[in-house]
Amino acid sequence: MIRRLFIANRGEIALRVIRTAKAMGMVTVLGASEADARSLPALSADEVVIIGPAPSSHSYLNIAAVVSAAKAARADAIHPGYGFLSENAAFAAAIAEAGMVFVGPALDSLHAMGDKLMARTVGIAAGLPVVPGGETADKAAARAQAERTGYPLLLKAVSGGGGRGMKRVDAPDQLDAQIDMAMAEAQAAFGDPRVYVERYIARGRHVEVQVLGDGHTAIHLGTRDCSIQRRFQKLVEEAPAPLIPADARATIEHAAVRLAQHLRYKGAGTVEFLVDAETFEFYFLEMNARIQVEHPVTEAITGVDLIEQQLLIASGARLSLRQTDVDPRGHAIEVRINAEDWRADFRPSPGQVMRAAWPAGPGVRIDSHIASGGEVPPYYDSLIGKLIVTAATRAEAVTLLANALDRLTIEGVDTTRDLHRAIAADARFVAGGVDTRFFEGLDFRGPVA
Repeated sequence: MIRRLFIANRGEIALRVIRTAKAMGMVTVLGASEADARSLPALSADEVVIIGPAPSSHSYLNIAAVVSAAKAARADAIHPGYGFLSENAAFAAAIAEAGMVFVGPALDSLHAMGDKLMARTVGIAAGLPVVPGGETADKAAARAQAERTGYPLLLKAVSGGGGRGMKRVDAPDQLDAQIDMAMAEAQAAFGDPRVYVERYIARGRHVEVQVLGDGHTAIHLGTRDCSIQRRFQKLVEEAPAPLIPADARATIEHAAVRLAQHLRYKGAGTVEFLVDAETFEFYFLEMNARIQVEHPVTEAITGVDLIEQQLLIASGARLSLRQTDVDPRGHAIEVRINAEDWRADFRPSPGQVMRAAWPAGPGVRIDSHIASGGEVPPYYDSLIGKLIVTAATRAEAVTLLANALDRLTIEGVDTTRDLHRAIAADARFVAGGVDTRFFEGLDFRGPVA
């Protein structure tokens, strides 16, 4: 059993892990940067260890510093949260070498899914369809692959995520410049400049499946829809994915389980697909071998604590859930509240939060590390909280979301609250089943009533 858990992350996910770990009787030790020394997660953990100065390259991304701090704290295991080192195979290997447990999948799964080109190969081996495309070793190879794939196309970072290193190319004369931009962005974000080509699906929906595995068996916990994105970064997530025929949904879910079983996957993971909004044909994109930002919507409709499941599996337990035990009910929607001025091209808005009044009530959940007087540092991702609503039907959930957003107040920094109010009022979103082009058609010019 894990008795002392080291949390190698910050923000709302660190607080989320701390709360579940404490409920399971574990001693929680937070590895925090100097900028986060007085954060709500730091105040909530049993112990706090400063792992380095504010810049993430010297703290949250410093493998040696994190592992050394966890070992000195006599931790049994390290939970990486999401982002930072959560899918880093070298980090997982260093944890194992130090005699601790990595709360995540085995090294072979991290290697297989951490490289998107390798993930495509593994997906094909597991019998999953993939979007046409291929590797680009240089610009000449990229041009040749682009001719085979056709335009429009996407350039995607091999080691990437979160929309970084991803560029759309509509015509051959754009290719060289976009490759340069994609490679530079990928190098800066992931230390790996490699990119590859993939066909652009014009009316695609981003649908993903939550899976759990113990290395012997695997199950799914249903679908999520994450199609509302800006520059390939998710803004709104919901579960289950709306307006997908039952047979298509079952086929997608079974494909996700097939991949997890092929990998002998251990832990929580998310298998991501691109689904044609008209035909419901689907293509495997990647597997995120970690907990997702949007995991609460799955928890809301299944009643399964995914962090608890991660910790139990990491402790060596077999899955206590069978597929027949999973009975999703109702509908849940999550919106990400970021400290950004969304009317000024989403410019980050760090600073002190003078007042934070989060909504509450039946069907409303808040995952946040920010309270009145809290600081939003300029060094990290701008996510300050997630508003999750759950109701019996999607229509009721949309109404609940709009009402909850009206009751949400953050003062001192700009936030995306009013953006989400606009989305919640948009007729296309209310109807459901939007594709990834939704954001292009939203009018941001007028004030939100």
